[in-house]
Amino acid sequence: TGPNMAGKSTYMRQSAIIVLMAQIGSYVPADSADICICDRIFTRVGASDDLASGQSTFMVEMSEVANILRNATKDSLIILDEIGRGTSTFDGLAIAWAVVEYIADSDILGAKTLFATHYHELTELEGKLSAVNNYCIAIKQQGESIVFLRKIIRGGADRSYGVEVAKLAGVPSAVINRAREISDYLADEDVTGKVKDLKVEKSVKNKKKQEETGQLSFFANAEEMSITAELRSMDLNNMTPIKAMLYLEELKKRLCGN
Repeated sequence: TGPNMAGKSTYMRQSAIIVLMAQIGSYVPADSADICICDRIFTRVGASDDLASGQSTFMVEMSEVANILRNATKDSLIILDEIGRGTSTFDGLAIAWAVVEYIADSDILGAKTLFATHYHELTELEGKLSAVNNYCIAIKQQGESIVFLRKIIRGGADRSYGVEVAKLAGVPSAVINRAREISDYLADEDVTGKVKDLKVEKSVKNKKKQEETGQLSFFANAEEMSITAELRSMDLNNMTPIKAMLYLEELKKRLCGN
């Protein structure tokens, strides 16, 4: 956790790059490093929609998350940057919480993960899940301004300092002052205070099996999306029947994973 612009995304991206550099035998920017071998590196960083496919920013994000959760292993490295922010606050928090539970469960996944979020309620998972540890990027507050210290320290951030960052960006003072009033009011109301009492759900081993065998994913994985795009662009008028049958058989094998 940490304020906007503090360096969370940069820290996670460089960590993924360092792992990749180490595995190809390259130097890494450190005096020494102890880095385990990863079978794959999965990232969900940044936010953009997909106009060509008619997918919103949130749909693109969830499709990528679905692909990661279905294809990562315990030996993978997962980088997740602020998932769940493209929908309502409580839906986003609920999705982010459930994703952390899923990844942290060694019976289901247990992959090494760096997870950045502005949902500070998620810091409550430390102590409830043995595999979860909180780290934040240190800052120093000077009056109504903040100074980014660029240091990773143990523990969770107490707030995101979004209003202070908005002030640094040049947002009009009238908006900043009103935002502070609203922020203070919402903090007093403690709209997410009940999260501390939320119990962690212990996942059952057969959950993953049930998902894979008995239910279809609402979100298509990358291979299915690729096949869909190929089918849309296929020119049937210029294909012989036998060629069309062979192509269909090839797509079937790809869908079945053969």
